[in-house]
Amino acid sequence: MRAGFRALLHAEDDLEVVGEAADGASAVDLSRRLRPDVVLMDVQMPGLDGIEATRRIAADPELAAVRVLILTNYGLDSYVFAALRAGASGFLLKDADPADLLRAIAVVARGDALLAPAVTRTLISEFVAGLPPAEPAAGRGLLTAREREIVALVGRGLSNDEIAERMVISPLTVKTHVNRAMTKLHCRDRAQVVVWAYESGLITPRRR
Repeated sequence: MRAGFRALLHAEDDLEVVGEAADGASAVDLSRRLRPDVVLMDVQMPGLDGIEATRRIAADPELAAVRVLILTNYGLDSYVFAALRAGASGFLLKDADPADLLRAIAVVARGDALLAPAVTRTLISEFVAGLPPAEPAAGRGLLTAREREIVALVGRGLSNDEIAERMVISPLTVKTHVNRAMTKLHCRDRAQVVVWAYESGLITPRRR
């Protein structure tokens, strides 16, 4: 499978495969040495699994610019939310079309999160409801009222364009507010903002 991914990526003029690892520990070591823009991370690997490897990469200040894209066979299961909590910028099924993989890499590389609105809502309804009770005030005082409103909509799975339409402001203004919120909350990317919105109690899961 790694050989297939390598061949696909090598065929793209604007992509370069700088390393390849067979287990989580090697993935972390290579990330520290090579500083890739994006790491394609499997969930289940020998020794250190992909979730813990992602956590170690995300926790290393020197790897702040490295984005992790999780590849999984399992779809919307507990691995997905665990990966987002660990610091992943998105996830993709291993059987995704090549075009979807290339698009996912581009999305994550530019600092966005690969979280489709429908996927976000399903993810939240399935797993966030099982989290321990949140601390309602955690981090909220750092955000302005407008930032809290926008972060809540991000958590609900709305895109910048959808938020802009709902709030009657420009998508650029939405992006500015999201970026400011990310800075204040020390979130690596949009995926972390979604996780924070629920874990802080800013919004609560909608029951089915």
